[in-house]
Amino acid sequence: MENRRRRSSGAWQAVRTLRKYRVFYLLMLPGILYYIVFKYVPMYGIIIAFQDFSVGRGIFGSKFVGIKHFIEFFHYTPDSWKLIRNTVMLNVYDLLFHFPAPIALALLFHEIRNKAFKRFVQSVSYMPHFLSTVVIAGIIVMFLSPTTGIVNFILVKLFGMEPVMFLGMPEWFRTIYIGSEIWQKVGWGTILYLAAIAGVDPTLYEAAKMDGANRFQQMRHVTFVGMIPVMIILFVLNLGQFMEVGFQKILLLYNPMNYETSDVINTFVYRRGILDADFSFATAVGLFQSVIGFVLVVIANRLARKYSETSLW
Repeated sequence: MENRRRRSSGAWQAVRTLRKYRVFYLLMLPGILYYIVFKYVPMYGIIIAFQDFSVGRGIFGSKFVGIKHFIEFFHYTPDSWKLIRNTVMLNVYDLLFHFPAPIALALLFHEIRNKAFKRFVQSVSYMPHFLSTVVIAGIIVMFLSPTTGIVNFILVKLFGMEPVMFLGMPEWFRTIYIGSEIWQKVGWGTILYLAAIAGVDPTLYEAAKMDGANRFQQMRHVTFVGMIPVMIILFVLNLGQFMEVGFQKILLLYNPMNYETSDVINTFVYRRGILDADFSFATAVGLFQSVIGFVLVVIANRLARKYSETSLW
């Protein structure tokens, strides 16, 4: 009887909360529907990773084969470990160079005292984010062209070097990809960090000044510390996509000459799943990526919760 009363009380409390904050829940509704329709509902398709899927028979009529496609990827696909290595290396470089870039830029923005100049620089840094990936890839190809590219023009005219076919050399691909990611996303990535800085208590700066801290020390011990919770959350979220990279940009930039470092799991899945119509095998490889990302998020979140006061859950 007591449990029934508690459940009834909890239900009425939930109804009252919904009524009180109904405007906020309505604002959340489009986002919730998006994730339900495009993220959660399609999850039933994971079943085909364990089948020899046939379009004619459908999901529930196709033959169940267990982990056959996973074994095929790891043991019978010649380039499987190269694909994993390339994917991991691109993501490691992304975490080492791209992830800290918005943090450093947000700190620099915060230190600019001229508000008009600050707004101008921020606007310029945001602009590449609004360019499509196709445009970004076109700019990269144009700039790095061995015949008409501005980079090779500078190398030849100013330094007397021979033209370099950057996109035809595997050793240059990771540098080009990570550099373009930083240029395209660093400005937009500062928004959350600037919001975190805006939430820092101004009295902390006053206390730091009274203790004799200079501007660099204030930035290090007050501003940077105020950004740490946001940094932890974004780092954990980034680990969820550790086995995934910018598929569109790689697809537009890679070619047979740089396959050695540019071919990643996503491009392989595209070729096998879309071009070769091997849906079950492609789904199995994609599921492998997702499981690795999920495991990394759980581990990172547990470590964050253990060693700090910030975590996703």
